[in-house]
Amino acid sequence: MTAEASEKSAEEGMSSSGSAGTSGTRFTWRKETELRFEVEAGERVQLELLSGLAEVFGSELNRNKRYTFGPGSKIAVFTWQGCSVSLSGKTEVAYISKDTPMLLYLNTHAALEQMRRQAEKDHERGPRVCNGVGPMMSGKVKTVCRVLLNYAVRLGRRPTLVELDVGQSNVSVPGTMSALCTERPADVEEGFSVQAPLVFHFGSTTPGTNIQTYNKLTSSLAEVFSQRCEVNRKASVGGCIINTCGWVKGSGYQALVHCASAFQVDVVIVLDQERLYNELKRDLPHFVRVVLLPKSGGVVERSKDCRRESRDEKIREYFYGFRGTSFYPHAFDVRFSDVRIYKIGAPSIPDSCLPLGMSQDDTQLKLVPVSPGRDLTHHVLSVSSVDDDAEVGAGQSRGILESPVCGFIVVTAVDTQAQVMTVLSPAPRPLPRHTLLIMDIRFIDLK
Repeated sequence: MTAEASEKSAEEGMSSSGSAGTSGTRFTWRKETELRFEVEAGERVQLELLSGLAEVFGSELNRNKRYTFGPGSKIAVFTWQGCSVSLSGKTEVAYISKDTPMLLYLNTHAALEQMRRQAEKDHERGPRVCNGVGPMMSGKVKTVCRVLLNYAVRLGRRPTLVELDVGQSNVSVPGTMSALCTERPADVEEGFSVQAPLVFHFGSTTPGTNIQTYNKLTSSLAEVFSQRCEVNRKASVGGCIINTCGWVKGSGYQALVHCASAFQVDVVIVLDQERLYNELKRDLPHFVRVVLLPKSGGVVERSKDCRRESRDEKIREYFYGFRGTSFYPHAFDVRFSDVRIYKIGAPSIPDSCLPLGMSQDDTQLKLVPVSPGRDLTHHVLSVSSVDDDAEVGAGQSRGILESPVCGFIVVTAVDTQAQVMTVLSPAPRPLPRHTLLIMDIRFIDLK
């Protein structure tokens, strides 16, 4: 690894080096370049800043502090002035590159900050950015989002992260859509603090499974965000950064346009897709700025297995904390008669069989009762915040759909004879609410 890194640096004509030491491999490189490394499966890598200044996706590194990155991590350590770090552990690859888009990201941040200053001066709202629109499985999509949020927070802004990626969420468990007010830079290892997010249940890792519900929840998040901006000046000036799912064809493209309309976005950032850039320029209002940015040369596609492992790890973190060391979840029995379980979206049927005046869109928003059985085992359930006494009829279905969730549980076992199910919960019994929404997502607790 050391030889490859040194050879790469020499080829690029940089005053950079990698040298092996007793505590790991030492890398030294000059300003406006970055060290990229990927952690092998089953391994952990430690990073320590020895001298100079450096950051990871906009979060500054503290000198002489060791940061640990787990299996599958893909990290870029950027420096504006030059630095030296120590890297310990087994990496798939580690090299220094001057081919970095960080200067472009900084320029984008500077433009957004100028919009915030103008908003303060004119008593208007700050920029609303649909960020990270790009190819599916592009690791740089979330990177741009994180960099722009971190830079804004470091200037004292309070931007809101709106998470619409139901497959790989930054905020909550997979299968959800959420919003989070960011008040401090993301932790280098753990990401953004998620103490009080607003979370809506979607139930799947792909928007295409129920595009009507996806669009409906997008509108609900936009409405709640706008209401918050009316009563919180800092949130209004800070604006929002919207992380999309990366599905940009067919219904996915229409969902993207719907998102831009619902949030009344000012800026749309497109990563490395000139065709999409031109389509959005054509279809969005003239006052929306569509910006085309390149992706980093270090971006690699994430396999389906890698994405699945990432989802499992996110659920595991919810119950056990970061790296499974912080929380101690509870397991207890819940009687079938004490809860009501629903699935969002009825099966599609021919239009000729639908009741008069009803469309296929209505069936996608419908709540379908689920009878507890053995097939419920290992499913993730959202605990809805809706009042337990609320009747669930035609008029109340959307009320439950648009109510945020107050937590999640996993069904670990079902006893049909005793009419009880055993659940894994972050809090002790009883459940705070008794209306549960089932996800397509399964999680097997191996602890």
